[in-house]
Amino acid sequence: MTTIEPQVLDLGNEPDPLAFPPTLRLGAATAAFQIEGAVHDDGRGESIWDRFCATPGAVANGDTGEPACDHYRRWESDLDLMAELGLECYRFSIAWPRVQPTGRGAANAAGLGFYRRLAEGLLERGIEPIATLYHWDLPQALQDRGGWGERDTAQCFAEYAAIVAGELGDCVSQWITHNEPWVVAFLGHAHGTKAPGARHWPTALRASHHLLLSHGLALQALRATLGELAQVGIALNQFPIHPAGHGEADRDAARRMDGHLNRWFLDPLLRGSYPADMLACYEALYGPPDSIRDGDLALIRAPIDFLGVNYYNPQRIAAAPTDLPLQARQVPAPPPTTAMSWEVDPAGLHEVLLRLRRDYGPLPVYITENGASFDDPPATNGHVDDPQRTAYLQGHLAALARAVADGADVRRYCVWSLLDNFEWEQGYDKRFGIVHVNFDTQTRTPKHSALWYRNFIAKVRAGGER
Repeated sequence: MTTIEPQVLDLGNEPDPLAFPPTLRLGAATAAFQIEGAVHDDGRGESIWDRFCATPGAVANGDTGEPACDHYRRWESDLDLMAELGLECYRFSIAWPRVQPTGRGAANAAGLGFYRRLAEGLLERGIEPIATLYHWDLPQALQDRGGWGERDTAQCFAEYAAIVAGELGDCVSQWITHNEPWVVAFLGHAHGTKAPGARHWPTALRASHHLLLSHGLALQALRATLGELAQVGIALNQFPIHPAGHGEADRDAARRMDGHLNRWFLDPLLRGSYPADMLACYEALYGPPDSIRDGDLALIRAPIDFLGVNYYNPQRIAAAPTDLPLQARQVPAPPPTTAMSWEVDPAGLHEVLLRLRRDYGPLPVYITENGASFDDPPATNGHVDDPQRTAYLQGHLAALARAVADGADVRRYCVWSLLDNFEWEQGYDKRFGIVHVNFDTQTRTPKHSALWYRNFIAKVRAGGER
């Protein structure tokens, strides 16, 4: 294993705690399938990720979401750990199959009860709950009926949102409808690397629209159930896109990739229309979209209270005429990189935040995910030294401070992730957590990055009443 010393990352000085306004809360994030385990307990239904994990070759080492971090049984001690780290907010996701095992019909009381205890436990410890309704674990029964490729799934999602809001609305005020709908639509339905493992671009495009439509319908349901009590947004993965070379072909390819990754979701949500250049790109191969109906874009464009931003890395794009439909490809990232081979570039976070303000207006932003996987050493005598991740957090929080100084309205920052966990098709090989998890014993050990983050939060708090 190669250890990268923090100074090799050259991420700048430690961020100034006084640069963080009192309205900006610092916390961490997780997702249900990645940490909960207990996939057969208390009436939980099968999800598409349970089915995907059972597909030979789909997940590294044949790993599954059982037991993950066993959080379903260890949630109280995990909340105590969050409190010890001084977290001000915690973003978690709700497993749809725990609430509605088949994605339809009456709620499963045991599943709802778990999330109520979790939210109440957070409040008791002075930690703000931020609930994500969908982090990729569609009930398999809905997938059997066509999943996100079918319009009816959007209506089912709205009904699920209303059920959850009715149960948790008095203890959760911060809501995220979807996490990274681009991943669900395109990695799940065009590239096949994530559940449900489909490889069909027309279905991926339909899924992308139905995901956005379901956001609009869920937003409507949350407003109807909770009124002004609810702060509602959506979390999008955002990438700075740079041409790999100086030629016009690479610049055009970068524009198309930006349209595909970023604008395909930002524009309908914040402008009420899909980007014309990308509609033309897709229509040239697949014909006019058959999923967009009158009134859909008005629903999708309904005002949100904040935009969630998941930032990890920029992409460098080269022209690739045979790579359809985008005729573009990502080139390998220059060093330094993470264990995922993702470029480490804190300046990209500043770039994303200022681009959003410039192109889409002064909408409040939550950084809903930001973090890195590195090849950490094992826990030794209750200690895990992860200098690369500590430097990563320092650099990105410093970039966030610069963005705030330059006018970005950022209200939350959530490290990804609180715990080492099940990293989707990578299984348990990739560790993003600021807390080490021994998956054999389920022992939690805060890494050096967690201890640094705890101390930094304390310094920020000392700068003013939060």
